[in-house]
Amino acid sequence: MWTPERHDRIISLLHQRQRLTTDAFALELGVSKETVRRDLIELESNGKLKRMHGGAVPCALPAENLAEASYLERARQFQAEKRAIARHAAALIEPRSAVFIDAGSSTHALAQALLNNKGLRVITNSVDVARTLAASTDVEVHLLGGTLQTDVPATSGDFTISEIARFHADYALISPTALSPEHGALNYAWHEASVARAMLAHARHNIMLAHANKLGQGCRVQICNTAAIDSLVTDSLAEPAMLERLRRAGIKRIISAAV
Repeated sequence: MWTPERHDRIISLLHQRQRLTTDAFALELGVSKETVRRDLIELESNGKLKRMHGGAVPCALPAENLAEASYLERARQFQAEKRAIARHAAALIEPRSAVFIDAGSSTHALAQALLNNKGLRVITNSVDVARTLAASTDVEVHLLGGTLQTDVPATSGDFTISEIARFHADYALISPTALSPEHGALNYAWHEASVARAMLAHARHNIMLAHANKLGQGCRVQICNTAAIDSLVTDSLAEPAMLERLRRAGIKRIISAAV
């Protein structure tokens, strides 16, 4: 299928379904996800659609106001990218460190990569992260109390925030829903952003985990501004121009993980 035919098909699919993921486009078109990403970037630059976290919507719909994909749906997306990011992020953590980890499919992948780290103390609101790391005899796990959410298996609320304030960690490892040079790290849900924000406030160093499709996207609630980010670990599919904009916006270190 030639590029103009793909572009017409993408626009047609969006008008029919209103929102599609990158994976769904790739399946419908019979092409790679990388080809779809390039098509979406070109179509967005021509004003034909709006890219969003993990896919696209028609221009008539405000992407930042759409409901986020379910946790199970997000867990199935970008698995190779998340594993690569997790390996590189885990390598940044010094032995015997205390770390905050928030909830998300990317941080669940991180937990699996951290099983080989020695002597960690992990403080998390994620049930999946806690369950994964509990399998290691070298990791001490603290699962934060609070209100258990129904979609993402994690705790949040005032009780969770107050428990976070009892700790002073070496690192906060955060997986935002979106990350842009103008608006910083973002999330769809206020309660999730509040937990991430509290973790950042009680850690010496913060590390954001965000695959390429999250970069340059919009979302509802700010976690922190771009200049407050110490390190970003993304994947090698991230556009160099976007990474340069993020550097200029104040991110101190950016690591691109080979997928």
